[in-house]
Amino acid sequence: MKIRKLERQEHGNTRPLYETVFTEDSKSFVDYYYTEKTRDNQIYVAEEDGGIRAMLHLNPYTLMVNGVRKEANYIVAVATQKEYRGRRYMARLLERSLRDMYRAGEIFTFLMPAAEAIYLPHDFRTVYEQERKFYEETSETPGISISQAKEEDLESLSLAANTWLERNYQVYALRDAAYYRRLMKEYESDGGRLMVYRKEGQIVDCRPYMPGENGKEKPKIMIRIVDARRMLMSLRLKSLMAVCFCIEDPIIPENNRCLTLTGTEFSGIMLMESPKENSEGTIPIAALGSFLFGAVSAEELCREEGVEMTERMKNELKKIQPLTRLYLNETV
Repeated sequence: MKIRKLERQEHGNTRPLYETVFTEDSKSFVDYYYTEKTRDNQIYVAEEDGGIRAMLHLNPYTLMVNGVRKEANYIVAVATQKEYRGRRYMARLLERSLRDMYRAGEIFTFLMPAAEAIYLPHDFRTVYEQERKFYEETSETPGISISQAKEEDLESLSLAANTWLERNYQVYALRDAAYYRRLMKEYESDGGRLMVYRKEGQIVDCRPYMPGENGKEKPKIMIRIVDARRMLMSLRLKSLMAVCFCIEDPIIPENNRCLTLTGTEFSGIMLMESPKENSEGTIPIAALGSFLFGAVSAEELCREEGVEMTERMKNELKKIQPLTRLYLNETV
């Protein structure tokens, strides 16, 4: 068995496996995916017996994290041919891609799991539920006009969206005209439309219209820290802090470090390498992800598997502002 990253011109070779595994996707959507998304993504495969038996796609997004641009990958289309399951192909693909993302300087990655239990052993943790709402094409709100998004709307739409997102969220995908142009094609591939809402001529909202969707589903998003140091330095503090602890990561060896965190509400977090004898505790990478994204509090973190900390360390960690306001509503 061989794990490798495909060349761009080889991406189409994974389509037979995609169509075999993801039978719920329409041909028109798969056409869209293999025309649009595979132009700039990365695809890792496991090859055996002369063919592609498993795959994992990394779809790139520019995220804003506490007001700073960060490049990140959305893991999608993780699939193994039925006859080749149970051979740890997925684990190997995740390990290779995570290490490559670390080398690329990414701070975390995210995915929408078919089942959370699949990814828990690889240190992914659920931190967000998507707000997948679909709307009718008409509005009963006085003064609101609705029209299908057009090319000439995209610059204004991205400006309005980024302004709103910056005001309300700590983590979100940065919008531009290309983002919405691709999103329009994604909705249209399944018979939907991107609708623009205006009030007094100004864009105030955009929402998908998808026939047959009821909007009740709330898909989960799991994250996995890729570079613990860069991740920590992306956070803000409530007040002066100083704490030293060790991080354990079974997949990305570079994350296995003992770090001293210092900083203030003005400076943010600063890091120094420290000897282990200075450590006040240990946090596995999965538990650290849960804490930094607000899925668990400092009190709850103490009870996570593998976590050890002094009372002082717990109180210092409470000074970190977790990334609780997320808006990661992308599908692929």
